[in-house]
Formats: sequence, structure tokens, C-alpha cells
Amino acid sequence: MEFKTAVYSEEARSRAYKRWDSIAKPLKGMGMFEDTIAQIEGMPAAHIGNKRCVLVFCADNGVVEEGVTQTGSEVTAAVAGNMASGNATVCKMAKVARADVFPVDIGMLRPVEGVRDVHVLRGTGNFYRTRAMSREDCEKAIMTGASLVKELHAKGYSMIATGEMGIGNTTTASAVACALLGAEPRYLTGKGAGLSDAGLRRKIEVIEQSLARLNPDSGDAVDVLSKVGGLDIAGMCGAFIGGAEAGIPVLIDGVISAVAALCAANICPASKDYMIASHMSGEPAAKFVFEKLGIRAPICANMALGEGTGAVALMPLLDMAYAVYGGMLAFSDAGIEEYKPL
Repeated sequence: MEFKTAVYSEEARSRAYKRWDSIAKPLKGMGMFEDTIAQIEGMPAAHIGNKRCVLVFCADNGVVEEGVTQTGSEVTAAVAGNMASGNATVCKMAKVARADVFPVDIGMLRPVEGVRDVHVLRGTGNFYRTRAMSREDCEKAIMTGASLVKELHAKGYSMIATGEMGIGNTTTASAVACALLGAEPRYLTGKGAGLSDAGLRRKIEVIEQSLARLNPDSGDAVDVLSKVGGLDIAGMCGAFIGGAEAGIPVLIDGVISAVAALCAANICPASKDYMIASHMSGEPAAKFVFEKLGIRAPICANMALGEGTGAVALMPLLDMAYAVYGGMLAFSDAGIEEYKPL
């Protein structure tokens, strides 16, 4: 796979920091939002006031057969259907954030009316017994995600949030994170959507034994994804790369989206310039993944909904930050003595 990314402007980023320091407020008073706006300003095609959306990758995971989830795979289709009808949580939040919601079937067991069908497979294999997918199918899923972002950008969308829906995907995300970070599953694996203590022990056991048997290459994210990942993670990985190709920001949601971002950074390091963190998931792996990426998330609300909800929650906050950035008077215009760094 080869990708041609847009040229990120460090000069524009530096100008944005100078603008922040010139306006009539305490230095660094907007905290992490100053960093985020400066990062966005360096992206050649970013226009935060334009159309924005959340792209939700829906897929099923064969590892559900191993009792690592509280619910069955049928819930994936049910929630995807709610997204298509505008009744999912992300839809209600996106309406407030002025964002459109686009659910896509990249690997559900069965198609759902109203969900765009771009499926690569009808669910992945159970990686406890076989590999999740072939390398070729993994690469196809990544390319599909990248193509969807570029297609949306061509339609005028200049900010895209990543979301996912797929029962079992905290298991796949934990397995991928452990493989890429060289960490033990007991440290990076959480209860997902309400597992019992016994369920968590089983989940850790499945990940440990699968990693030992499949031995994914920590330096090759495609190898890792194809062995223990999910099609939703592969699609989101491609979405981050597609954002870098288009020159627009792509928002990271929770732990599953963050793991996809880590994969994208492994495959296409330049994609990191276009990744924006939204919130810190309560899942244990999230902290370690963000540390590896060198990214901080401004929202710490213990959200665990998935669907892209955390990323959508960031959008109105970015609007507010941009209102300050673009609308505040400079110290000289406001008649206030300029703050000096001490």
C-alpha cells in the first residue's frame, strides 16, 4: 500500500500559536484547545466551519464465539439499524454538533437497510482458532476506509469523526494494542460493555493464547490487524490515512478508534499530523495508546458509548475555541497590557 499525504504546514501552526499569544487573554488560557486549533491550522484543507460528519464503521467479530462479550453479534445489526434511522446515541449528539452520521457496513454478518454496504467480509474469523482475516482482506478494508474519507471530503466535509459499532471489538482492540505495544493483556484489557469478573478473565485468556499462537509482528500493523484485529479497526485505520491524504482533521473517538489511529501511524507516520484526540476512554488500553501516539485527549468524562460519540462531543468545544481564536481582540486593540511569558 502506498499513500500520498498532504503537506502539513508547521509554519501555519507556528502562526496560530502566535495568534493565541496575541489575543487579550491569559497566556495558554485555553489550555489544550490552543494546541488543537494550532494543529488544525497547519492542515491545508481544514475548514472547521464547513460540513462535518461522523463515519461509523460497523463490523462483526468471530471471537465473540469465545464468550468474551455480554451480548451476541445480533446487537451490531440492531444498533447499526438505529443509526440508519437516526435513533442511535451518536445521532442525537451529532444533531447538536451539526454533524451528519454515515454508518457503513464494512464487515457485518448481514446487511442492514439504510447502512451503506462496503463490506469486505461477512464478519471476521474467530482469532482464537484461526486468524481474523487474510492480509489481502485487511489491506482492502484499510483502502476502503481511506477512500470513504476522500469521497466525503470531495463532497465538502472538512472534519470527520471516526466511530465504530461491533460486538467484540474491545477484545480485538485490546489484542491489537498488546501486539503493537508489546504489553501483557492483563494490563490493557477491560470489561468493555459490562463483562463480569469471570468474563474479563476469559477475555484476557483468549487474547493471551491467541497472541502466543499467532505471533503477530509488532512492527507491521497490517500483520497485527489481519491476525487479531477487526474490519472496523482496519476501516478506521484507513480513515486516518485518508484524512492525511485529503489534508483534513480526523477525530479519534475512544479506545477502539485510538487503536486504529495507532495502526495508521505505524503504516503511514505522516497521518499523525491529522489526528485529533477527543476523549480519554475508561478502557485500560486507551492511556497507553495515547502515550505511544504522543497525543492528549481534552475530554475526560469516562464515556464508554462508542459509535463516535466522544469525537462528536468535541466538535462544539472546537467551535467555541475557534470563536475565541478568531474573534477576540488583540491586547493592543483591547487596551490591555500584553502578558509576557515569565
